[in-house]
Amino acid sequence: MGITQRARGVLRRREATQDEAPRNVVYGPALPDESAVHLVLDLGLRIGEIQMAGGAGASDVTATIIGVVSAYGLPHCEVDVIYTSITVSCYRGTESLPITSLRVVRNRSLDYTRLAEVEQLVRRITANELSAAEAYAELNRISTAPHPFPRWVATLAWAGMAASLAVLLGGGSQWQLPLVAAGTAALIDRVGRLLNKRALPFFFQQAVGGAIATAIAMLCIVTGILPNASLAVASSIIVLLSGMTVVGSMQDAITGYNVTAAGRITELALMSAGLIAGVVVALYAGLRLIGADGLGAGGIDEAMLQDLGRAQVGSPVLHLPVQLLAGASTSACFALASYAPPRPLLVAGIGGAVAAAVHAALTTLASVHTVLAGAVATTVVGFVGGIIARRLRIPALVIAVSGVAPLLPGLATYRGLYELSVLGSPTGVSTLMLAVAIGLALGAGVVLGEYLAQPVRTRLGRLERRIAGPRMSGPLRPAKRRLD
Repeated sequence: MGITQRARGVLRRREATQDEAPRNVVYGPALPDESAVHLVLDLGLRIGEIQMAGGAGASDVTATIIGVVSAYGLPHCEVDVIYTSITVSCYRGTESLPITSLRVVRNRSLDYTRLAEVEQLVRRITANELSAAEAYAELNRISTAPHPFPRWVATLAWAGMAASLAVLLGGGSQWQLPLVAAGTAALIDRVGRLLNKRALPFFFQQAVGGAIATAIAMLCIVTGILPNASLAVASSIIVLLSGMTVVGSMQDAITGYNVTAAGRITELALMSAGLIAGVVVALYAGLRLIGADGLGAGGIDEAMLQDLGRAQVGSPVLHLPVQLLAGASTSACFALASYAPPRPLLVAGIGGAVAAAVHAALTTLASVHTVLAGAVATTVVGFVGGIIARRLRIPALVIAVSGVAPLLPGLATYRGLYELSVLGSPTGVSTLMLAVAIGLALGAGVVLGEYLAQPVRTRLGRLERRIAGPRMSGPLRPAKRRLD
């Protein structure tokens, strides 16, 4: 009994000693009331969701959300962005629990008008021109507004993009080629819209698009409308590849957001696999029904298989002008199909012209390999686009993604699939790997060009400098409040 009492006494003395010991208390910043904190966090999350849905990189989304919440008096917030969700946690010291909000990014669609309006809203927020309630109401208006023009205009834009790509690849030597490519792209867009209304997964939508493009091209060969299907199919493949997040994937990987980069690359690979499946099925069916001679396999030599790309214009004097005009039309049509406002639409056309002209000059005049030429061309686009975007206050992402469109490896992808499925040649694997290398070089070149366009002396705070990297969306200047 005595031992038990002594033990209890020792425990009481230890508890008293622990209670009397000084505690290291860290008090958080002075914050608004809790309802205001929730409003600001939700505002930042919804802005980040629109940016992610529009193809912005995780670093841009993180920097934007930090700028928004800091402008409304929440200087200590942690932002975690992955491909499918965004989480923001507001630190309130050791005496209070943090306030954490999460938003899932479900719908992804390119609407550059909405992205540009959100970016303008962010500039007003970071300049302390709007209250949180006013900014939230403005964001509701932006997110619920319909597209700036009817859907059939986007369909015509996709058709114009395919026709421009046909000229870019074929050099305008066959007048039937742009018409067939435009009609095919328009049909694919309308069929894809119907399938999307029925919630068919995008993998199967891509497969259907690839099969339609290949089947129409083979039909044109059989009927004698086109002597070669490769350019028509390649144009449609590039149209189907153009909406994918090649630039965003490389930006996330380079800036250290590996989880988000892995998610984007996985989606890119899956959508490409669906497209490849559709093309291969159509080629295999055509081979069985028509035969290799009917598809023109006997007329393809090794030199033609190694030709991966640009226009084949008879006169060297016309080569660069044709490339420039076709590249400008391709990028402008892509931006129009993505609902870009007039000013970014014009700048996107300039970016496509620069990309196509630089690539043509390097491959034709300097005999540079197509991978290196693509990287150099998109670096120039990223650099020039970054400077113009800062001057005109438009999203650099619009210029970057649109400028890449004319150089996407649609022809190399089709040639690789043709070699594997029709010719049965193992060189198709190396051709497909070359197409992958071209895609990675294009994305890396854009990010490098945007990085070079950043001013040496920046006014960004230490925190934003650490997380942002090359900027393609969001505020170029931080909030007036301190970020650290």
